[in-house]
Amino acid sequence: MTLLITEKLDAHGPCDATLTLPFELRQKSRLLTALDGGEAVGLFQPRGAVLRDGDRLRASDGRVVRVVAAREAVTTVSTPGSLLLVRAAYHLGNRHVPLQIGVGWMRYLRDHVLDQMVTELGLDLLHEDAPFEPEAGAYAGHAHAHAPSRLAPA
Repeated sequence: MTLLITEKLDAHGPCDATLTLPFELRQKSRLLTALDGGEAVGLFQPRGAVLRDGDRLRASDGRVVRVVAAREAVTTVSTPGSLLLVRAAYHLGNRHVPLQIGVGWMRYLRDHVLDQMVTELGLDLLHEDAPFEPEAGAYAGHAHAHAPSRLAPA
């Protein structure tokens, strides 16, 4: 029997199991997958929700499951000058490329066409395997709920 996960918890704390997923799957509203221990789970999220590294979910049997951002093939871009980084972010944003942004660097899922464009702009590239946590977006909102949110099937 498949374990169901329909509730996202607001609090962080201990967990009973982990669920490691790449960014692409952390965006799915419906997903049949497996916990890291191999147990089958059905995940139901509200449409448009994105699971983040460290999120806690409650399974139908009461266990708490921690979400882990999987290591993925990414390109990390850096430059000593912020103008080049901002220019590259502008061009990548025009292409609706999800970006993870840090101080002096940004990261996107590896793509040779994007790598070439960014290189031509004069930035340094580093290909690596790392967790990918892109920006949520300007219109993603910020929840201030004090009770657990439901991830009930729609």
